[in-house]
Amino acid sequence: MAYLLTGVGVGGVVLVLFVTSLAAGAVLTLVLIGIPIVLAMGLGGLPVAALERRRLRLIDDEPVPTPHLDPKRPGLWAWVEWRFKEQATWRELAYTGLLVVVLWPAELAVVLYGLVIPLTMIFTPYGLAQAGSLNVLKLWLVDSYPEAFAMSALGLLTLALAAYPLTALAMGHAMLARLLLAPRDEEQGERLAELTRSRTRLLEAFESERRRIERDLHDGAQQRLVSLTMTLGLARVTRGAEAAELVGQAHEQAKLALAEIRDLIRGIHPRILTDRGLPAAVMDVADRSPVLVEGSVDCPRLPEAIESVAYFVVCEALANVAKHSEARLATIDGRVEDGLLVVEIRDDGVGGADAAAGTGLAGLADRVSVVDGRLMLSSPPGGPTLLRVEIPCATTPA
Repeated sequence: MAYLLTGVGVGGVVLVLFVTSLAAGAVLTLVLIGIPIVLAMGLGGLPVAALERRRLRLIDDEPVPTPHLDPKRPGLWAWVEWRFKEQATWRELAYTGLLVVVLWPAELAVVLYGLVIPLTMIFTPYGLAQAGSLNVLKLWLVDSYPEAFAMSALGLLTLALAAYPLTALAMGHAMLARLLLAPRDEEQGERLAELTRSRTRLLEAFESERRRIERDLHDGAQQRLVSLTMTLGLARVTRGAEAAELVGQAHEQAKLALAEIRDLIRGIHPRILTDRGLPAAVMDVADRSPVLVEGSVDCPRLPEAIESVAYFVVCEALANVAKHSEARLATIDGRVEDGLLVVEIRDDGVGGADAAAGTGLAGLADRVSVVDGRLMLSSPPGGPTLLRVEIPCATTPA
């Protein structure tokens, strides 16, 4: 009953909006203003379908996931172009047309005759008490309580008999909605393929990072330690001032090796992030940036994986600002709102950042997707550039 009643309400609202938009678009097309309205009607099925997928939970416990994929490029026009290319968009538009033209009138009639009429009969005694005599449904004149209670009993019987046809109608509507609005097998395959590509890119990034660490150890700290060992070996077989000089050299080499190892460890996972959390780690990165950085991150301690992802997003973003943006100022704003860790990095540079241009943004997007987050980029030519990251999070006690 709830599904049918809400469907009648939704159908009525959609019908009014559809007719109004169509009329406005047809009239304003004469002056070219209505063309965007007519084009926008092609995407009118998206909000209707999103509401219907939620409304299906009234009658079906199994959730209906969205069939839409995220566009490969950022920006409003890329999103619109991507949606018009998706088959799911046209299925949702077809469902909206069926809802307005066929389903809503049929369900309105069925609900009227299968629900409103029995309820009117059931409340006949109440109406008789108010009016003295009652013409029920313009068919039966009731002027006594025995007749009123008989009419009420007949209404209860009619409502019980109508329950099964109403339920069958609701199930039929739900099956049609799931058929048109749920993801198809090929769309699930596209999602799986994109997930596989994302995981492959992550594995490649991890392998590249492993090779970098190995190379840094081999070319840096390992060579320092080899030289330290040789210097100490010479000191063992040397006497006097020369031995003291060799020990001094070994001491300097040991300090350099320790500094290189610390830098390497900080590149893997900074100690300050573990000890003091994301705000302190981000401020440390900002202090070391060649570009002036303002702003702050205000959040409690978060799960380690989320803090690590957010930290490396900031590191990569500031590195891109320094290398590519020609910016004089960058700002960082981090906060937790509505269960999301939101981090925004802006700069006043030349803009034109492209995730496909090899600036590391695709890798960041893959890294963020591992923790069910999303990364959004706005970088028009001429700037400014805004990188926004949203990560679902649950705060932990300090």
